[in-house]
Amino acid sequence: MRVLAAGDHFVRNDLLADALRREVPGDLAISELTLPWPVVPFGRVGEVDEASDVEEELIAALRGVEVCVTQMAPLTRRVLDACPELRLFCVGRGGPVNANLEAATEAGVAVTFAPGRNAVATAEHTLALLLAATRRVPQTHADLARGVWRGDYYAFDRVGPELEGSTVGLVGYGAIGSRVARMLAGFGAEVLVHDPYVDLPGRVELDELLRRSRFVSLHARATPETTGMIDAGRLALMPRGSVLVNCARGALLDYDALCDALESGHLFGAAVDVFPEEPIPAGSRLLTAPNLVMTPHLAGASKETAAKAAAIVAADVARYVRGEPPAHCANPEVTPSARRPSGRA
Repeated sequence: MRVLAAGDHFVRNDLLADALRREVPGDLAISELTLPWPVVPFGRVGEVDEASDVEEELIAALRGVEVCVTQMAPLTRRVLDACPELRLFCVGRGGPVNANLEAATEAGVAVTFAPGRNAVATAEHTLALLLAATRRVPQTHADLARGVWRGDYYAFDRVGPELEGSTVGLVGYGAIGSRVARMLAGFGAEVLVHDPYVDLPGRVELDELLRRSRFVSLHARATPETTGMIDAGRLALMPRGSVLVNCARGALLDYDALCDALESGHLFGAAVDVFPEEPIPAGSRLLTAPNLVMTPHLAGASKETAAKAAAIVAADVARYVRGEPPAHCANPEVTPSARRPSGRA
């Protein structure tokens, strides 16, 4: 069986190839295509989002290939039309936003993904950002590096709150949010959750969570229902002097309203890893907003995340070889028995 490993500089081809050889018995003909991400940012390619712009290279590399394992390759209608032997497209990320699922289903190509691969890394990064914003870590480090001792930050009206004894609201309680909750328990925080898809003690409506929480952390997916859910009105519900963290998706939050809340002092601080436009454009208000900690969409970046992504997609390739349905299929109506014969247009 011919497999294309279309890795990048994070989920590398050697990780994908090693995982495939561990999981899949027998001989595999593994070819490789190295995508430029994250050296070159992802973006919209054709009709798909968050992909590397390599349609031409991918089409050439997929000739005669039955299975593709990747993280950022664009599975567009154009790619599908040009690659009739492709049957399985495995995306090593939490959701296959870089795949046209409708076109893949029409073509009989199963698309899999890797849920939870970056849950631990993102949860740890969330806590790091929350503490960094609350204790002004980046600002005071930068001041010290240029020889300025900010003793004034010890003034009562300039210090932030503690996690112990505070209420922390989590918007979303999936693989990441639930891990953040467990970590917060170790700090002695009370955790509230808003997630309409889970039923657990402590679940509350969003507005109630915002009113009651000294810290709020976003962990929801970007959907039509969640886009813009934290707007100026909802930021105003948060207690004065509270802290907001977003390591989920930029679409969840109104960033102009966030800057307003920081500049007015309504929010003590905020920390974000995701943005409405990436990279951040020159002149953005985010670059000058007070007590805002930013990282460049790195929350899920760890060596373990890359290794887990490779292992998860390789396991689904092994299931495909055995004639079993994938464990994580985004278009489950495409089953192994329904996949088109090799070479069919």
